[in-house]
Formats: sequence, C-alpha cells, structure tokens
Amino acid sequence: MNAPSEAFLHDKLQALQAQADEFIAVRRDIHKHPEMGYKEYRTSDLVAEQLEKWGYAVTRGLGGTGVVGQLKRGTGGKALGLRADMDALPIDEATGLPYASCNTGIMHACGHDGHTAMLLAAAKHIAQKATFSGTVNLIFQPAEEGLGGAKKMMEDGLFKQFPCDAIFGMHNMPGHPQGHLVMRDGAAMASSDNVTITVEGTGGHGAVPHRSADPVVAASAIVMGLQSIVARNVDPQEMAVITVGAFNAGVANNVIPQSATLRLSVRALNREVRELLEKRITDLAHAQAQSYGVRAHIDYKRGYPVLVNHMAETDFVQQVAEELVGKDRVVRNPRALTGSEDFAFMLEEVPGCYLLIGNGDGSGDGHGACMVHNPGYDFNDDNVAVGSAFWSLLVERFLPA
Repeated sequence: MNAPSEAFLHDKLQALQAQADEFIAVRRDIHKHPEMGYKEYRTSDLVAEQLEKWGYAVTRGLGGTGVVGQLKRGTGGKALGLRADMDALPIDEATGLPYASCNTGIMHACGHDGHTAMLLAAAKHIAQKATFSGTVNLIFQPAEEGLGGAKKMMEDGLFKQFPCDAIFGMHNMPGHPQGHLVMRDGAAMASSDNVTITVEGTGGHGAVPHRSADPVVAASAIVMGLQSIVARNVDPQEMAVITVGAFNAGVANNVIPQSATLRLSVRALNREVRELLEKRITDLAHAQAQSYGVRAHIDYKRGYPVLVNHMAETDFVQQVAEELVGKDRVVRNPRALTGSEDFAFMLEEVPGCYLLIGNGDGSGDGHGACMVHNPGYDFNDDNVAVGSAFWSLLVERFLPA
C-alpha cells in the first residue's frame, strides 16, 4: 500500500470533521432516546431514513429491528460488510448531561449510540464523496447486549441476502487515548456462557438439621469447588473465568430451604478450554451434590463464542489505521479482553476483524476513562470524525476504484 501524502490525509480527515457536528447531534439524540434489544424501533427508523436519503437500498426486519443499507458502484465484484450495534442497557443514567436518557432505567452505557453515529457519518461520506468499485453493506444490528442480535440477523439470512468477502466491526474502549485504533489477531475477546445450578435438597427446621438434606451447605461446597477448576484443570497459560454472580436460598434463619440456586458466568479465550469448563462444571456440581445427599440440576446455556479475528483482515485494518492516524496512534496485539461480543458469530462465518477505538484515558483529553456499563459513562464525541474517516478509508482501500 502506497503511503498517502499529508495533504490527502488532511483532506480526508477534514471532510469527515466538517460533518462531525451533524452526527454528534445524531449521536446525542440517540443517546437521549435509548432502546433495549429488539426494541430499537425509533433508532432503526432514524437509520433507515438517513440511508434512504443518501441513496442506499435499505432492507429492514433482519433480526427484528435490524437495518442493512447496500450501495453498489462500478464493476467491482467484491463485497464488504461494516457493522454497528444499536441497543442500550438497563441502567439508570447518572451523567447529568443535557442529553441524558429520557427513558427511565435505560441508558446507552456502552457507546452503541456512538457506533451507530460513526457508521451513519461514514455512510453519508461514502455515498457522496468516496471512490470505490464494488458493494458496501452497512449492517446496523439490534440486541448485542446478551441477546445475540448478530446471530438472529444471520438466522434471518443476513449473509445469504448480503454476501460479504469480509466483515468489520468497531467498539469504543475507555482506557485507550481518544482516537487511537487498536486491533488484535486471533482470539481477541472471550466466550461467554451462562449457567444455572439448582441444588435440590430436603427442607426442614433449622433446629433439627439431621432430618433434612441441606442444599445451602451443598451449594456452598460447589462454589468453593468451582474455583479449583481454573486453578487445577485449566492450563496455567490459558485464560478462564468462573464467576458465581448469584447465590439464592431460603428466607428465614430457622428454616432449611428445599433448594438453592447458583448463577454463573463462564468465560474462555480458547474453544477447547470452553469445552473443558462445561464438562468440569457439570461433573463437579453433580459429584458435590451427591456427596451431600442432594441433587444438582444444571442448565448450561451457551452464549457468545470466542471472538477470533482473521490474520489477513487484521493486517489490512492495521494498514488502513496507520494510513489514517499514523503508527504512533495504532496498537497491534494488546492483551485479549475477557468481555464478550456477538460479532464473534459473524466472524465464524465471514473473515474479518473487530477493532477498538480509544474513548479516552483521562490524560487531559477532556474525557475520563469511565468504563462501559457504568452509569457515568459517555461516548467521546471526538471519535465520530475519526471512526467515520476510518470506515470511509477502509471502503476505498478494500474496494479500489
């Protein structure tokens, strides 16, 4: 790839910066009116209306509230997919911002409002000023937050209707300086599975425990035993997390309850480790319960798979990023994240890369490093120009005219 002149870079960034205020306003409007997964009616209406105005062929209904805008130009035979998520979280906002959520108990605490705005800003520039030959598919996805909107769009025929030679997604990340672009090849984000263990015993009076089979004691032993799986069954050089996030049993101090329930979050960065964790958790829960004379019922729900970026597409992302912002603002192969993303489903079917854009590290950029899923979080509006410029340049480099 030939290095562009400074004038070219200046013009490219200048063009996206010139329209940034328009899409910062869009971002704040979406932020003020957040919607939960599969209920992004207002947001998807806004997205579809804008895409149609710029000449995209718009398809709605994939994944319920999903929107795809397609633009074809020239004779190129390649197709590219760019994805942004649209849903919010069940969190009460505490930012005090003038555009804070007006929907009680719902908040854009993960920056999906910004992701949508970045891709919309890119969509306008691509339609009006970009030079490319091929097909651009802009995918606005619902229900990323634990509900698997990516998989639902795929089940509804996303890649059959809109085949892509490569797929790319981007997420903001607090802790990295604003506008820095970060990418990792291979396993970049963890799988996420949810497990419910119900321990059934025999209830009774707390004064005569020998006449009962106490599920609380058995469930407590299971909690302690689970910690040994990561320590003693998983290769020390691999990552694994077993978190017991809830332990519910009983309502009175003198009553041994009939049952106890544990709720687990299980994560791994290796598909084989993920399989191992399921087997060991299941075996251990049954064995511990039996040793206490009770029974364990296990509901093991597979969530998002390990997000695995493809090497060639990650190399390509790095080249585009360095061309746009310079090598000193690009980070390659940082530590993998133990968080999860349903973009992983798309990467299992189509080669691609999921990258991060720094949301601020609190070092004088006017933005703190407040982590996502926090009531005080807000997307950094300075990223609207950088993110949309990256998408636009990526389209031109992937689909050269």
